[in-house]
Amino acid sequence: MRLSARNQLTGTVISVTRGPVTSLVKVDVGGDQHISATLTTEAADDLGLVVGATVATIFKASAVIIGVE
Repeated sequence: MRLSARNQLTGTVISVTRGPVTSLVKVDVGGDQHISATLTTEAADDLGLVVGATVATIFKASAVIIGVE
């Protein structure tokens, strides 16, 4: 898979919480770090997302915001 997005982390699906319209997918990307993604349940089904699947998380952000108390 070739993409222009440079922010890519490979990981393992650790949970898929399916809803009637959207699903929450949590991915372990190593180093005790997890990434969560919300996508349509139809897309999750089309991708065959199940616990244990190896996936690529790909993200692109125009801004990163950091806050402190």
